[in-house]
Amino acid sequence: MIPFERALPYDLVMNDLYIPECPYCHSSNVLIPVKPAELDDIRSGKKRLLVFPCCRSRLTIIDADRDYLLSDQDLPRRR
Repeated sequence: MIPFERALPYDLVMNDLYIPECPYCHSSNVLIPVKPAELDDIRSGKKRLLVFPCCRSRLTIIDADRDYLLSDQDLPRRR
């Protein structure tokens, strides 16, 4: 089961990956610098450093499924 404290939802739109909201600066519809072809590498165990273009925060992605990216740390949530 995916720990949702570490899960980041994403959408695939026209061969680009978007997240609905940045967990750090709360910008909406952020285009992330990960290509759909890289998701297979992530699923097979390769880690990927994700630097958000909106605020330059960093996050290490350790796994992915069809809807979520899994981080190695808990993500900040809006209260």
